[in-house]
Amino acid sequence: MRILLALALAALASRAQAEEVDEAHRQALQGRDSYWNCLAREYSPDHVKRMSERDFTAVIAAACPSERQNFRVTLMDYLSMQNPGAGADAHLTTANRAIELAQKDILTAFARRKASSN
Repeated sequence: MRILLALALAALASRAQAEEVDEAHRQALQGRDSYWNCLAREYSPDHVKRMSERDFTAVIAAACPSERQNFRVTLMDYLSMQNPGAGADAHLTTANRAIELAQKDILTAFARRKASSN
């Protein structure tokens, strides 16, 4: 009887943990989408057509601080659940890299747009 109870409790704990991981993943994706949408709004205005790549890079680097931080925190939370053995520094590095890649994608789109308009 004890073994069955222990197995049932382990199954419940495992399911609860899986649900926590799924929720953390959903929040990380939501954070990513929020950050991407904010960056896209910075890319859209007509005034960026007159900006240099250097100026636009500075705008993007400073844009969306709360969305960027939310994405960083939710992604780190998810990563820590996925790989609890890795240190917080590794998760921070991964999250910062994801942010860099998002910014790079917007900057690449900007550069292509500039090149095609010349």
